[in-house]
Amino acid sequence: MSINIEPFIAMGTYSWLIFAMGTVVTWGLYGIFLHSGQIGMQDPVNGRYKAFLFVGVAYFLTAVLAPLLILLIRGSDWNFPAKGLWLSLLAGVLGAIGAFFVLLSLGALFGQGNKSAPAIVMSIIFAGAPVVNAIVSLTMHPPAGGFGALRWQFVLGILMAAFGGFLVTKFKPNPAPAAKHAAVENRQ
Repeated sequence: MSINIEPFIAMGTYSWLIFAMGTVVTWGLYGIFLHSGQIGMQDPVNGRYKAFLFVGVAYFLTAVLAPLLILLIRGSDWNFPAKGLWLSLLAGVLGAIGAFFVLLSLGALFGQGNKSAPAIVMSIIFAGAPVVNAIVSLTMHPPAGGFGALRWQFVLGILMAAFGGFLVTKFKPNPAPAAKHAAVENRQ
């Protein structure tokens, strides 16, 4: 039995952008829901680890069972070349460690009494990650003509990403005081 899922993937010229925007939305929601899950565990000492456990369960469901099912349905061979296997495994470990660092960062900042922890932490992460990605990508795959061939707009974009993360973190709006927030909710 073989099901062709290509029509769902090849949606046209902008399919890559649609998928990228899906990641923007889901990862943009990730921090706030992860933080809310950590708080929802009602365990100030171990809540972040309990939340991380369920992140792992979610990864198992979506990143192990779903592709396994797709590979089975598509009749894939089970050949996994060592280079692809180990680099993919490393990517997964880096992603999991990153998710754990998100939890630790959210917990540490919230523990200092900062109720805007998700906005601050995720702004730094989402501004800093593209900078790291650009630097590592350029190191692994240097541009034609060397680093001197980099266009100034590219360099400016990296600097703007870093500065944008700083600005969002520095000037983020503070949440409403708890009593005022509750009064607003009661009126609705």
